[in-house]
Amino acid sequence: MATENPTTEREQIIDALTGEWTAIRELTSTFDEDDWGAQTPCPGWSSRDIISHIIGTESMLAGEQTPSSGDEMPSFVRNEIGELNQAWIEHFRGVDTAELLDRFDAISGSRAETLRAMSDADFFAESWTPKGKGSYAKFMRIRIFDCWMHEQDLRDAASAPGGMESPAASIAVEEMIGKLGYVVGKRASAPEGSTLTLRLTGPAGRTVSVSVEGRARLLDEAPIDPTVALEMPAGVFARLYGGRVGPADVSNDIRIDGDGELAQRVLRELAVTM
Repeated sequence: MATENPTTEREQIIDALTGEWTAIRELTSTFDEDDWGAQTPCPGWSSRDIISHIIGTESMLAGEQTPSSGDEMPSFVRNEIGELNQAWIEHFRGVDTAELLDRFDAISGSRAETLRAMSDADFFAESWTPKGKGSYAKFMRIRIFDCWMHEQDLRDAASAPGGMESPAASIAVEEMIGKLGYVVGKRASAPEGSTLTLRLTGPAGRTVSVSVEGRARLLDEAPIDPTVALEMPAGVFARLYGGRVGPADVSNDIRIDGDGELAQRVLRELAVTM
């Protein structure tokens, strides 16, 4: 990853990720037994399962072996990464909540120490990521996105909105916006020459535009008269992107101007992760 000040960027990423772990820990400190057992927007996962998932992922990154799983996986598990995630969730099924939180504190503390001890060369080195070849820094940005999305899952399950003003929220939104060209151009098949402006409102909001010229790309400036303009809260955009809701579920929160048919295609295709 090319950067003018890698140390500052490294610190920003690490601070956002560790800050997100702290935010999750503070949120769950208010949970009662019903909150822990509540179904989250992630199919088949309770709030406890979300915490188990985060522990499992960070444990794998720390070099721990994934526990063995049964022969059959639930129907909502769709790929190899999903199988790894589910193996950790099943592994922690019999662990009481206090011990689960102790595990969360231990692995998040250990991972924070590891990240802060890394050199710039190691942190920005080439690495596998869930989105393909990249750098370790990019992988940690994806970890921020994943953990922040799961904070939102926990908040939805507990009816406790928030978490939109943090550095993690800002980076998570940046990661989602980075896929907007792919959504508009490839998944929604926007026609050549079309443009889209997306206005996200709220603390993590921003305005971005896409133009389809051969392939879709993000624009530096919004067009005066885009083919379609969408406006919605950043949290609604995140839930659409994560497949937590469908367009019909949040239609009252979305404003559409311009080509309504193209707008609906884009909204339907926003579910990049599920």
